[in-house]
Amino acid sequence: MLYIPSWFDEEVPLLPGMGYIPKDFRSASVVNKGHGRIELRTLTASSQLVDFLDWPFHQQVFKLERQITTLKTGRCHHEVVYGITSLSAEHATPDQLLHMLRSYWKIENSLHYRRDVTLQEDHTRFKSHSAAHIMAVINNILLGLFAKSDYPYLPAARRFFAAHPDQALHLLVQL
Repeated sequence: MLYIPSWFDEEVPLLPGMGYIPKDFRSASVVNKGHGRIELRTLTASSQLVDFLDWPFHQQVFKLERQITTLKTGRCHHEVVYGITSLSAEHATPDQLLHMLRSYWKIENSLHYRRDVTLQEDHTRFKSHSAAHIMAVINNILLGLFAKSDYPYLPAARRFFAAHPDQALHLLVQL
């Protein structure tokens, strides 16, 4: 059988003026099942653009592909997201980047849910920017105090401290 080399083979002799383009792509995938769907996430990272991209402190670029299948309907949805990170390939493998991206949204979603739903920040309307800022600071202090207390579940903590203002004062004094 006659072997015909391909342009993508490393053994192919290069023509004058042609160079071998190094392939610096590293990938990782993870599959999760939950909330009535199966999600396949594949992250491909590269450091090849460090010398070419005019972006401060970037070390890697990545492409995150999400293939989401709804179990009830069988519908598939495909998303592609591109990103830049200041973490080098030695400090963040594609597996670690996948974990960091997932962890970021976990924190983001849990914090916003607590602020928007339980503390009802979205229903509050302030005409003054400084009043809204002060309310956000108070809510941050409140979330921190409740996390430190024996009542990390926010609705239960609000009910308990509303019924026991002396305990709320005691929690404040412990700072």
